[in-house]
Amino acid sequence: MLTTIKGYYDHGQIVLEETPPVKTKTEVMVTFLTGETAKNQSPKRKLGGLEGKVTIPDDFNEPLGDLKDYM
Repeated sequence: MLTTIKGYYDHGQIVLEETPPVKTKTEVMVTFLTGETAKNQSPKRKLGGLEGKVTIPDDFNEPLGDLKDYM
């Protein structure tokens, strides 16, 4: 079972924000999220980024001629 618990590293200790759901000795893996991690992520997409670059034909909602026999 994999469980993720948020916490922070402070002066050589890892402090968890929640109590882990285990009662016995359990193997763990720790990932450090540093400021560099945020810099390496791609920027969020901007809404409307393709405005003016994409056009929709006027007959977009008209039935296709290929499907005329089925309608």
